[in-house]
Amino acid sequence: MADKTDTTSEPKPGDASRNTPPGPAHVSRRRLLGTAGAAGAAALVAGGAAGAAGAEAVREGPDPLSSVGSAAVPFHGPHQSGILQPAQAHAHLAAFDLMPTADRKAAAALMRRWSDATADMMDGRTPQGDELGVALDAGPSSLTITFGFGRTFFDRTGLAAKRPDALEPLPAFTADALDPKRSEGDLWVQIGADDTLVTFHALRMLQKLAAGTARMRWQMNGFNRTPGATEQPMTGRNLMGQIDGTNNPKQSDANFNTRIFVPDDRNGADGWMAGGSYAVVRRIRMLLDTWDNLSLDQQEKVIGRRKSDGAPLSGGQETTRADLNKVGSDGALAIAGDAHIRVASPATNRGAAMLRRAFNYHDGFRDDGAPDAGLLFVAWQADPLKGFTPVQRKLDRGDGLSRFLRHESSGLFAVPGGCERGEYVGQRLLEG
Repeated sequence: MADKTDTTSEPKPGDASRNTPPGPAHVSRRRLLGTAGAAGAAALVAGGAAGAAGAEAVREGPDPLSSVGSAAVPFHGPHQSGILQPAQAHAHLAAFDLMPTADRKAAAALMRRWSDATADMMDGRTPQGDELGVALDAGPSSLTITFGFGRTFFDRTGLAAKRPDALEPLPAFTADALDPKRSEGDLWVQIGADDTLVTFHALRMLQKLAAGTARMRWQMNGFNRTPGATEQPMTGRNLMGQIDGTNNPKQSDANFNTRIFVPDDRNGADGWMAGGSYAVVRRIRMLLDTWDNLSLDQQEKVIGRRKSDGAPLSGGQETTRADLNKVGSDGALAIAGDAHIRVASPATNRGAAMLRRAFNYHDGFRDDGAPDAGLLFVAWQADPLKGFTPVQRKLDRGDGLSRFLRHESSGLFAVPGGCERGEYVGQRLLEG
């Protein structure tokens, strides 16, 4: 896992990569309440500090809504949000099934409602008809909401002729122990934000707007490190303690778009997917009790990287390209033959790659006392038959890390491109 996740370094609070382009500030009801509260708190802190220790004791800091809370991601554009942006601190993944009476027209109306509400929430506005009040005092907090269609969606809406070939079911893998009730689905939603109440509010709004048209099939909660929690931006760690995401494709790569997004000039029955991508979603439980019993040296050999700083065992720093041919003083390969970074490397998979944007999860403890925890794996690619499938087959056969993982749910979803103002996500499919 260490070399397939999101490599984008964690931004500092207020990082421009999570903000909308420069322009007039929009003050919503949410932000107004939050700013008023923050201003009152700041006044109390400043007054108390001045009385106790003088001006030197007053620590100047950014208003909360000028950093993490105020960061906003645009809803409209060529691609949906939640693909290229850094993975946020909190997430919900969910799948919905259409009701038996819901047809193509009902699905289109639902996507219109969802898109309108999402545009409002991502900009920090209160959606029409929202009486929940959960996030009234919060800014958008880098909220992104992403929508996708599962294979069964096309049969239920009479659109089987427009189902992409790339949505063929994924093959079975040795480490699979899949629960059908927590897999697949007609509609898929990915929600991420840097505030827990913002993500919960978004999920509840989508669920309420789906009433009568679709019901939730499954839902999972994920998390990452909070922006600003480290002294400087750095690649995140997974629940095994490993720096996770060093070797992800980068937007600066010459072939990034061709690997991750469907070409803009796509024609034919699946031409509606132009500018879109395919998401493979897997709930991967980590056998942490077994893993934690390994020595540090054993753990590092399984991954092929140092645990302290993520540097490859062939030498260098985290971002140093791993030398898969280097031999140690003992005559053995510095990076073992079954080390994760060797088996997952594009160099050993004919260039196959995917953009991972994963979240950790912890759902309590199992009957045997082991933690029910691991990774909510989300991988993006232009074609899963050329991205996820060949790499996972290789990992399934020869990855030393597979001994410590169990894949317990799975889904594959077609995620259409973004939409312009006045449009909704999936409109080219549902009205084309």
